[in-house]
Amino acid sequence: QVQLVESGGGSVQAGDSLTLSCTASGRTFSSRTMGWFRQAPGKERDFVAAVTRVDGNIYYADSVKGRFTVSRDNTKKTLTLQMNSLKPEDTAAYYCAATTPSSYTSGSYSSPQTYDYWGQGTQVTVSS
Repeated sequence: QVQLVESGGGSVQAGDSLTLSCTASGRTFSSRTMGWFRQAPGKERDFVAAVTRVDGNIYYADSVKGRFTVSRDNTKKTLTLQMNSLKPEDTAAYYCAATTPSSYTSGSYSSPQTYDYWGQGTQVTVSS
């Protein structure tokens, strides 16, 4: 079992930056693939970024490449999403997600079904 707690959301202007953090409880953090997803009202939950377990490969959605940076600290059991040059279309609730230890299948990082544990979400609102 793992509990995920996100923080760092808020309301900003277009072009501003925000840093989201996700803190995990329990052990085995390093053996979990971790991801960020977002969901706008009335829309599906979309993949944003992921860091795979062990080798730490990093993946981004095309919509955030070059603007967002994801990182993980296995010692502190944290996942961070640095968001720069924010746009109004980035407005959404952002969720941290984790897989069951050692269960990640290569290439499945962008599917919500890959992840078994989710945080409660943190709201990001970007105004123009």
